[in-house]
Amino acid sequence: MGRKRDIFVAALVLLILWEGAALLLNSMALPEPWIVLQDLIAKFANGSLLDDMVVSTFRALAGIFLALITAVPLGLVIGSEKTVRKRISPFIYLLYPIPHVVLLPLIIILFGIGNFSKIFLIALIVFFQILVTTRDGAKNIHRNYFYSMQTLGATRLQIYRHVILPATLPKIMTAMRISVGTSVAILFFVESFATTTGLGHEHQLGLYRKEQNQLIHLVNPYKKADTSVSAFFRNSYENHPG
Repeated sequence: MGRKRDIFVAALVLLILWEGAALLLNSMALPEPWIVLQDLIAKFANGSLLDDMVVSTFRALAGIFLALITAVPLGLVIGSEKTVRKRISPFIYLLYPIPHVVLLPLIIILFGIGNFSKIFLIALIVFFQILVTTRDGAKNIHRNYFYSMQTLGATRLQIYRHVILPATLPKIMTAMRISVGTSVAILFFVESFATTTGLGHEHQLGLYRKEQNQLIHLVNPYKKADTSVSAFFRNSYENHPG
C-alpha cells in the first residue's frame, strides 16, 4: 500500500509541475495535461491508438522472446563451461559495445521493411543484455553445488536443470526487466522508419504535423506497456523461491 501511495504522490507532483511549466511557458510546444488527456481519450475512443498499441506491443514482445530463447541457453553454457567461456568471451567483448542501432539500414536491406527487421533489431540489442547477465549469474554459482550433484550421480543435463537454471533465474528476471525498457526505447526508433503502423510511426507523424498533444500523449502507451511487462518480471522475481 505504501508503494502505491508513493507512486500516486509522485505522479501528482509531476502533473502539478507539468501544469506549472505549461502555464509559465505559455507555448504550443508544451500543452497543459488536461488538453493532452482529452486528445488521448479521443484517440482511444476511435480505436486508432489501440491498433498501433497492439502492433507495437507485438514487435516488442516478439523481440524480447527471440532474444530470450537464444541468449539464456547460450549464457548458461558460457557461464558454466570454462572451455566454452574462454572461446566465446572475446567475441562478446568485441560485439557487445557496438551501437547496434546503427545497423538498422543494413537489417532493412537484408530482411525488408516488414515486421521481422524491427523485431530482429530489438532482439539483437536485448540479446547481449540477457546474455551477459545470464553468463555472469551462471559463472558465479559456487562449485560445491556441482560437486554435490555429481556425487549423487546427476548427469550434466540434470545439473543444468536443477542447479544452474534455478540459481541463475533471478539474474535472468532482472535482465528481462531491464530489457523491457530497452526494447520500448528501440521500438520508438525502429518504428520511425519504413513503416505505416505502430506508436513510433504515429509519434513521427505528430512531429511532422507539429501536433504537440500527440507527441506527448503517445508517451503514455509506451509507459503502460513498459510498466506492465516490468511488473510481470518483478513479481516473478519476488515469487521465485530462491
